[in-house]
Amino acid sequence: MLSIFPSKLDKYLISMHNARMSHAQRAQTSGDVCFVRAYAKINLTLDVLRQRTDGYHDIATVMQTVDLYDTICLSATEDNQVQIVCSMPELSNNDNLAARAVHLVRQRLGFKQGVLIELHKRIPIAAGLGGGSSDAAAVLLALQHWWQLQLSPTDLLDIASSLGSDVPFFLTGGLAICEGRGERVTALSSQWPRTMRWLLLLKPAISVSTAAVFRNLPASDYTDGMHSRAICTAFTAGQAPELEDLHNCFERSVLETYPEVALSREGLLQAGASFVRLSGTGPTLFAPFPDLTWAKRIQEQLQKQGYEVYLSRAIHPKDGIVSVF
Repeated sequence: MLSIFPSKLDKYLISMHNARMSHAQRAQTSGDVCFVRAYAKINLTLDVLRQRTDGYHDIATVMQTVDLYDTICLSATEDNQVQIVCSMPELSNNDNLAARAVHLVRQRLGFKQGVLIELHKRIPIAAGLGGGSSDAAAVLLALQHWWQLQLSPTDLLDIASSLGSDVPFFLTGGLAICEGRGERVTALSSQWPRTMRWLLLLKPAISVSTAAVFRNLPASDYTDGMHSRAICTAFTAGQAPELEDLHNCFERSVLETYPEVALSREGLLQAGASFVRLSGTGPTLFAPFPDLTWAKRIQEQLQKQGYEVYLSRAIHPKDGIVSVF
C-alpha cells in the first residue's frame, strides 16, 4: 500500500498519549455512571486514490472535529448484558457501533460487567459527519477511563479499526490527515483559519449509503492525493488553505445522483454562502464563514425555508474540551 504522507503508527500513538482532549480522561464519572460527548467531523478534503484488492479504497482525507455532538451515558448493570437505548429508536440495537465497542472490549478482556448505554443523538445519521464512528470511539475511551483498563494505544487502535474506518480518527479528533482506509491518522497543526471561524452544516432530508457512493464512484474521479497534500502543507505553514483544495472527489457524483443535495447546495449559495463543500460521502454540506452575524443570518434564512441547519465551529485537542463532558 502506497502512503503519500509521512504518517507513522508511533507518531499517532504518541499523539494519542499526549492529547489533552481525550474523550474519556475528562469524562464525568460518578461511581457506576459515566457521561461522555462524541463530536461530529467534517472532511476538508476527500481524495480517493485507488480501489484495493480487499474491496476497500485507499484514501487521503483531512478531517476536523466540530462542536456538534451526541451525549452518551454509560451505566453499570448487574445482568451481565449490554443494552442500548437511543433517542432514535431505530438505533437501539446491538448493531449500533457504540454497543459493538462495548462488546469488543468485553470479549478482548474477558469482562462480564453489564452496561446500559443511553445515547442521545444530535448528529444526523448517514450524513457524512461520522456520528456512529464518533460514538464508538467515545465509548472506547470512556471505558478505558471508567473501568481503568490497561489497554495500550495500540490495543485501542486495533479495536477502533475493526469497528470502522473513521473510528481511529475520533480517538484523538482535532485536525488530522487520515490515510489507508482511514485508519492511519497523523495530527496536523490546529491553527484554524479566521475565514472559517464559523461553519454551517446543512443536512438535506435524505440519507446516503457510504457503500453505494463508493461503489458508484468512477475511476475518473480518483485523484493522486494532491488536494490533501496541499491542505497539509498550508496548515503546516500556518496558512489558510486555498478554497480550491477543499476538494471532495465524491461531490460531482453525489450532486448528480441526489437532486436533493444539489438543491440544498444551491439554496446555501443563494442564501449568501460564498463557498459550499460536501462532507464525507454526504449528504451533509458545509459552508465556512468569518463572522457570526453572517453565518447566523444565513442559518435563520435557511431554517425558514425548512432546511436542517446547524451552526458549528472547529474543535481542537488543545481546547481541552473535545469529546469531554
